[in-house]
Amino acid sequence: MRFLPPLAGAAVLAAALLTASTPATAGAPPGTGRPQITREPFGALADGTRIDRYTLSNGRGMRVRVLTYGGIVQSLDVPDRTGRPGNVALGFGSLSGYLSDAYAKANPYFGAIIGRYGNRIGGARFTLDGREYRLPANDGPNSLHGGAEGFDKRVWQAEPVQGDGTVGLRLTRTSPSGEEGYPGTLKTTVTYTVTPRDELRIGYRATTDEPTVVNLTNHTYFNLAGEGSGDVYGHRLQIDASRYTPVDSTLIPTGEVAAVRGTPLDFTRPQAIGDRIREGHPQLLIGQGYDHNYVLDRGGPGLIRAARVTEPRSGRVMDVLTTEPGLQFYSGNFLAGTLIGTSGKAYRQGDGFCLETQHFPDSPNKPGFPSTTLRPGQAYDTTTVYAFSAR
Repeated sequence: MRFLPPLAGAAVLAAALLTASTPATAGAPPGTGRPQITREPFGALADGTRIDRYTLSNGRGMRVRVLTYGGIVQSLDVPDRTGRPGNVALGFGSLSGYLSDAYAKANPYFGAIIGRYGNRIGGARFTLDGREYRLPANDGPNSLHGGAEGFDKRVWQAEPVQGDGTVGLRLTRTSPSGEEGYPGTLKTTVTYTVTPRDELRIGYRATTDEPTVVNLTNHTYFNLAGEGSGDVYGHRLQIDASRYTPVDSTLIPTGEVAAVRGTPLDFTRPQAIGDRIREGHPQLLIGQGYDHNYVLDRGGPGLIRAARVTEPRSGRVMDVLTTEPGLQFYSGNFLAGTLIGTSGKAYRQGDGFCLETQHFPDSPNKPGFPSTTLRPGQAYDTTTVYAFSAR
């Protein structure tokens, strides 16, 4: 997380305004090889609030669909080695899937913006400047992903943006002081950008009017063989991290930073996700698989590669780059066959994986971890890139 002066103006030009009454298009028509963005209705909440779906295309086979509900990446199409696009993100074909009782019970956060605090805060409380703040305990004794009604369940304001050969969607929301127990009015902007190089760039920015803690991320589940195609255990993963933060029985970091060498958590060289997932290592037993924060090997600030995933059958490759210090690798351990995805297939354990760029879990309670404190006059500013290719 970098702290910058407050945002003074837009970094990119707004596209032509999209009317609320009819679907509209900004950019070039399909098939021209130029980027475009479209909007369409995607249902409504129980109180009548309209939800829109925006489709961002780079004109070269990559297409990302984003909802104003939760800022959810509903689908993500990228080409395989033959050039045929396919959806590689888990999700639902209609809004009702995200609002169902089954989804609320499983709460997998498919594709959503996570905030105010991504990952877990131990004991659902933290102390800042001598004052204790209590949060909703929605994960056993802990607070997970911003609480019971985090950013993933909020409606965001959307504005198309376009740059030099790119098209994007700027989502904004103001979280009032006290929401889910967090101090400070937090003004948040998340911008999704699709580039001609088959990249999905996510920029996060936030400011506050009083001291608070912030840790934003995205919770897309990937399956590079295609959504609904089965488990991801054959995907080969490399994580550019020689250390990780071990967890206790409730998945809260102990405060230790340990070496991955000699453990099944070592992905410093490419390994199939499923090769060691059933080993009896205590850390794998706690999470029923991988659900761990990796301490990235970075030599300084800026955008670095955090991970690479390759899928042998399709030939798809995904590189993850970030300005963040950590990466949560989650192997879809708690998918239990209770949810039917976009393809009509049930999602079972291991049918998707997440690579969530982040500051470390429970940082507000761990003085030795990189700070997640944000103060007035500072700006939270991070970038993550999911770059796709095929071979």
